[in-house]
Amino acid sequence: MILPIYIYGSGVLREKAAEVDLNNTDGLPELIDNMYQTMRESDGVGIAAPQVGKSLRLLIVDGADLAEDMPELEGFKRVMINPVTLWESEETAEYSEGCLSVPNIHADVVRPKSIRVKYYNEKYEQVEEDFTGFACRMVQHEMDHLDGHLFIDHVSQIRKKMIQSKLNNIAAGKVRTHYRIVKK
Repeated sequence: MILPIYIYGSGVLREKAAEVDLNNTDGLPELIDNMYQTMRESDGVGIAAPQVGKSLRLLIVDGADLAEDMPELEGFKRVMINPVTLWESEETAEYSEGCLSVPNIHADVVRPKSIRVKYYNEKYEQVEEDFTGFACRMVQHEMDHLDGHLFIDHVSQIRKKMIQSKLNNIAAGKVRTHYRIVKK
């Protein structure tokens, strides 16, 4: 089922998400499937549970659509439950980011170039994995959502000032997207 995307101004996007209870996973496979369908239908490459109104530490990333330009993303798809960053590099990289929850805005964001993350996959197996390049950026962007952060929180003050009127319009629901949105 395609779910609506919660947009900038929605309270759930600023909450620290709760850990998924791995002793009670009723409904979790369905939520994962719905999130994946929603992400694909919205032309996203990642989605976190808060973006669909669920304050849970769950995210999905899928680089398949970017593999033509970034061959290292061929077959890169992860479901990450309760992810935790174990390590991040001091070396950083800058790249223009966008977000389904902050539609029609892009901004350069500096992030660590490499990270190590511990998480549970969709089979509830614990995984420890290193990420670099664009896969690293995708994971970091989605993990930010789990702590109530958006990519715009990482931009310079002057850039934030330049996009403030657009953010105000999004918060007021005055934005057009090709996917369903909700603000609560």
